Parts: sequence; C-alpha cells; structure tokens
Amino acid sequence: MPDTLVAASAPISAETRAFDAIIIGAGIAGLYQLYRLREMGLSVRVFETGTGVGGTWYWNRYPGARFDSESYTYGYAFSDELLQEWNWTEHFSPQPETLRYLNHVADRFDLRRDIRFNSRVVAADWIEDARRWHVTLEDGESFDARFLITCIGPLSAYTMPRIPGVEDFRGRSFHTYKWPHEPVDFSGKRVAVIGTGATGVQVIQTIAPQCGSLHVFQRTPNWCTPLHNRPITDEEQGAIKANYPAMFELLRRTPGCYIHDTDPRGTFEVSAEEREAFWEKLYSEPGFGIWMANFRDVLTEPKANALFSDFVARKIRQRVKDPATAETLIPKCHGFGTRRVPQETRYYEAYNLPHVHLVDTRVTPIERITETGIKTSDAAYDFDMIIYATGFDAITGAFDRIEFRGVGGERLQDHWVDGPKTYLGLMSAGFPNMLTIVGPHNASTRCNIPRCIEQNVEWVSDLMRYVQARGITRFETTAEAEADWSRHIEELAEGMLYTQVDSWATGINRNVEGKTVRRILQYQGGAPQYRAKCAEVAEAGYAGMVLD
Repeated sequence: MPDTLVAASAPISAETRAFDAIIIGAGIAGLYQLYRLREMGLSVRVFETGTGVGGTWYWNRYPGARFDSESYTYGYAFSDELLQEWNWTEHFSPQPETLRYLNHVADRFDLRRDIRFNSRVVAADWIEDARRWHVTLEDGESFDARFLITCIGPLSAYTMPRIPGVEDFRGRSFHTYKWPHEPVDFSGKRVAVIGTGATGVQVIQTIAPQCGSLHVFQRTPNWCTPLHNRPITDEEQGAIKANYPAMFELLRRTPGCYIHDTDPRGTFEVSAEEREAFWEKLYSEPGFGIWMANFRDVLTEPKANALFSDFVARKIRQRVKDPATAETLIPKCHGFGTRRVPQETRYYEAYNLPHVHLVDTRVTPIERITETGIKTSDAAYDFDMIIYATGFDAITGAFDRIEFRGVGGERLQDHWVDGPKTYLGLMSAGFPNMLTIVGPHNASTRCNIPRCIEQNVEWVSDLMRYVQARGITRFETTAEAEADWSRHIEELAEGMLYTQVDSWATGINRNVEGKTVRRILQYQGGAPQYRAKCAEVAEAGYAGMVLD
C-alpha cells in the first residue's frame, strides 16, 4: 500500500513539494478548508492566483460591490471568539469591509504561512501508481499531494463580451471582476457600462451621480428589488452577538440558509387585498425576503409568478419617470426570481438623472468597440471609460480553465461535456481523491454561500479523518452513484420555473463558445435536505464510494 498521511507539526518549508492535501483557492472556502485540515495535523498547501486572500472579495473591487446576504449571517461560525470580536458596520457589508474581515481571519488563525500567492494552477494529473495528484502552476513549477480540494468558486471565471474591437479602445476599460486596486475617478467622464446583471446594477447606481455622462448598454433587464441597507446601531450590534446561536439554528432550517423562510401559503389562498399588503411588506423590508420568503408557489406556478412579476413591474413604472425607459427596464422574457434577483439602492432612480441614458441592445445591437467608444447599429458613441459588467462562465467555468486529468488521463471537461456528472456535488467518478467545494450539483450555488461552504468543508474534513484513521489512501465515487445523483438533481428541478429561462444558473452564456444548452447545475432540494443526504452517505460508511 502507498504511504499514508504524514502529519505536519511545523510550518512547511517553501521548498516542500509533497503535501497531504493541496487546496486551490484562498477565498472563503479555501481559508476554512485550510483551517480544518491543519487542525487535523495534515500538511497542506493552498495555491492562490491573487496576491491576497478573499476570493470573490479580493477580485471584485468595483464601486458598489457589497453583500446581498445580511452581514452577520455571512461570517464564519466556527469560532465564538471571532463572532464576538468582529463588528459588522452595515446590515449588508461593502466589499472593503468584507475583505478586511477575511484578512483578519487569515491573520488571526495564522493561515497565510500555508498559502502561496501569485500561483495560478493550470493542470492537475492523477498518478495512479502513487495514488497522488500532480499539480502544475502557470510558471511551470509542480507539486503533488494525496488529496486535491478545489475551492475555486462558482463565479470566478469572468467573461468578456464577444464583440469585435475590444482591444482597440484607447480609453480606460475594466471588467468588474478585474477592477483596479487604486481608486477610479469618474468625475466629468463619459462612461459606458455594458451589462445589467447584479454587478452592473451595483456599479450603475453607485457611479451614476459622479459621471459626466453614463450610457448603459442593456441586453436583458432584470427584476431588481430594494436592498434597504443601513448602518448597524450599537444596540443592534449587541442583540446580533447575543442572538448568534439562535440565528445559526434558523439558518440551518431555511432552504437557502438565509434568515428568510418561504411563506407556507399559496398566492391564491389569500384575498387580493391581503396578497397586495404582503407584497408591499416584502418590498419595504431589507434583503432577499422578497425572493426567499414569498408565497410558496411564486417560483413554481406560472400564474402566481406572473402576478408577482406584475407587482414588481408596477414598482419600476412608479420609480422611473420616463415611461419608455421604464418599459425597457422591465423584463419580458422571464418572470421574477427565475434569474438571480439583483438587490439595489436607487438603481431605478439613476435613470431619472438627465445625463444617464439607456441603450437597448436588443433593438440596436452593439456592432463593435471602436478606438473612441462603442458603435451600435444606429449610432456611434464616444467614451472615456468602458466598464464590462458581463459576468461569468458560472459554476463550471473555473473548472474548465484548469486541465484536470483523472484515471487514464480522462479530462474533466470531457467527463462533463454533456453537463456535470457528480456525486453529492463533491466528487466525480474517475477523479479519485479530488473534492469539489461549491461545485456543480451542490446546494452552495443556491445558498447563503458561507453557510453551505461550512457544510461542504466539514463533510470533507470528516472524510479526511475517516480515511486517515483507517490508512485509506484512495477513494472514489462509483459511476452508478454518480448517475443516481445526477438523476436526483434532474428530478429536484422538475417544476421549477427557472429551468425554462436562459441564465448562468442554467449554464447559458453567449460569451462562451458552446454554452448554449440549458443544464441543471444546482441542487434544488434546499440546504437542509442536501445536508441530510450528505450525512446519510457518511453514516453508511461513505456509501456510493470505493475506499481502499
């Protein structure tokens, strides 16, 4: 039998090439997985592309970036001391504060010494004889480990639009994911934003008052609802800290691990007056309650969804002064909540400013980027800056950008060519000893993500303890278990209206070659059911897996 795990009781030398585990990514998941594995005494190296920790919150520094989960529900729950010492300043934390928090965590628990920054993983090969993964970095250096754990995030593979001339523009241009670390001054500038997803909405509402002129190029409008953010008072701070145990218990019970739970009533089980009053209440409250705590059938019953979509459309018409602009901002190709709901702060009011202009690219498509700006089918616009809020190759895209080769050299991209095939959303047949935190078919992508990351990491850590205690050096899911889980994923999505809509959640991205077929990428049974399924597998001695 190949060698078993070797405990690391001291800091790992920079020259060390072999580890018990390699983790890809130093975001929320990577940091917590490192903490748990190091707690077990394993030798671990984290490889991170960026120059610092934070993942999403390291990269996305664009103006207006912030949580759409309540701040106090987002932080790590593993340390009572950490919970009590950290003070969130707003109900929905802005990016700089979140990044400070994650740096605080890295420093408080001395995590940086096992992280190598400026280290992009480009390939990982399974070596069967050694029962180890061989990991190669962009600079050609290579390392190996018994176990490989990916913490690369569902929204980390950013995409640029497939528009001719992107490289020709002579002004400043940015993708929101690759935002500069230094401040950007918009004063008096002619600015274009391409894209009106959640990121575009946050950028537009934030910079609109600062720009000399702002043109928004919109292909698909989204149903946006008010965030209602505000500072946390001292009194609230004390109540939050005293209530953490009860709050985390609530988060374990709700489908998305939010403080919002689905209303058990059906849309048409109440009177029209009661229904309207309930929706007004949701619209006036902070956060995702309007999406997550709505009537139980709003996301599954077409008539219920259409009625609520009409309610939100009325709100947009009330807030946008120009009727034609309002109609352009109201989605016509999908109902409320069937795509991710951007949370906004005076987003619609931005279009009432005289220097803000909306360009509907379904009517006048962008033909090319020019040296001086953007040319559509009916006009040429000159700009000083172009901001690409064009999103991500979501959920599977980050896996496609690393060459994972499993048993017999099979590429993960080929294994997933007709859509992801996983077991529990945590592993794939033919890729032994590889675990995918927040991967496809996992509850995390429909979740208040740190809470589901927490479950993923703890399940993986329990598996590591199990194999370590028994001298097991190889584990792999079976093809049968993988197929059963994939069928389970498909069954859970039946009847969900979102499956009828093109979005990143269904695998559609017109900026990526081949991403034109809808896929079921997410676990739709809710976090409590997913947690129970994973626990059942572990309690049965890791049923559906071969361990030796």
